[in-house]
Amino acid sequence: MDGQPDTEVNAKAKLTYPFAGPPVRGQTTEVAPGVHWIRMPLPYALNHINLWALDDGAGWALVDTGVRNEETALVWRELFANAPDRRSLSRVIVTHMHPDHVGMAGWLTRKFGVRLWMTALEYLSCRAMVSDSGREAPPDAIDFYLRAGWGPAAIEAYRARFGNFGKHIHPLPDSFRRLDDGDELAIGNNIWRVIVGTGHSPAHACLYCPALKLLISGDQVLPRISSNVSVYPTEPDADPMRGWLNSLARIRREVPDDVLVLPAHNECFQGLHARIDALASGQQRSLERLRRSLREPRRAIDVFGALFARPVSEADMPLLGMATGESLACLNYLVQRGDAVSSVDADGVAWYRWAARSQEPDSSQCGLLE
Repeated sequence: MDGQPDTEVNAKAKLTYPFAGPPVRGQTTEVAPGVHWIRMPLPYALNHINLWALDDGAGWALVDTGVRNEETALVWRELFANAPDRRSLSRVIVTHMHPDHVGMAGWLTRKFGVRLWMTALEYLSCRAMVSDSGREAPPDAIDFYLRAGWGPAAIEAYRARFGNFGKHIHPLPDSFRRLDDGDELAIGNNIWRVIVGTGHSPAHACLYCPALKLLISGDQVLPRISSNVSVYPTEPDADPMRGWLNSLARIRREVPDDVLVLPAHNECFQGLHARIDALASGQQRSLERLRRSLREPRRAIDVFGALFARPVSEADMPLLGMATGESLACLNYLVQRGDAVSSVDADGVAWYRWAARSQEPDSSQCGLLE
């Protein structure tokens, strides 16, 4: 799942969208020789995902698969019926472990008898999260959200929802082909280089093809929304925001600006460097607002207004979970740089404040950033 609409940042990024719109249901659009765009529905507020079929000679290499549900399976059957040729899948490549990307991978690899290609950390993390199915929420997770400031109703809703991750994913195959950063994959007549990023997920694989001037960016770079970057109960002291910002900078260094970007959500676009610059500067503005808000002690749930453009209700559990995780990612980023400190009160709630030893936010400079 990805972040909220990013209208302020997108307005400053000079992007172009070369296609009139996404492919219709059950059909594909060829965006470059041998590269086809597939649009799949999602049962969320973000109601679609883009998948990519790459001509692999004897078959088709598929990048990402859609979420596990009956509608996705139905659309896949429509695509098979409408396919321009009878070639089978040759492999299934998954950028990362989130259900909208990996959900149908097990079904497709078994149906066509092909290998799943994925980074090891994404594959193993997915297997670990699926193993939570049927478990009660562990005490560490409950303590994590209590520290963030969640109330009894939110905690009870979390207990009821815990372990649902696996419901959205067909069982993964018991073996896979590892993708590593820097790998060069021969897919048909082209070479695609793997660029692994972090922050949004543990080891997200992007695919760059210099010959076709294409970047399959997955969720690492999106044109109209910002990627969700969150801290989770399994690693409460993590600093994923640093990883995401560093990954953006690396993609900007290693991928030329003249590529066509094939993102997981929204539309294909040109203007990679402008979009990365806008995402990075927008995140720095958010962090500056957060720094200023910490002149008074705050809990994680108290800083939503400084970070997000829309209200976050305790009744909307998916949104509350993402907002809490991203707030903690920003807070951990400041704490680990000495810009903020935290303390836990007698009720087990963490309070964050500006660190007196760091330079106090300069309101005149902050105004320029906004």
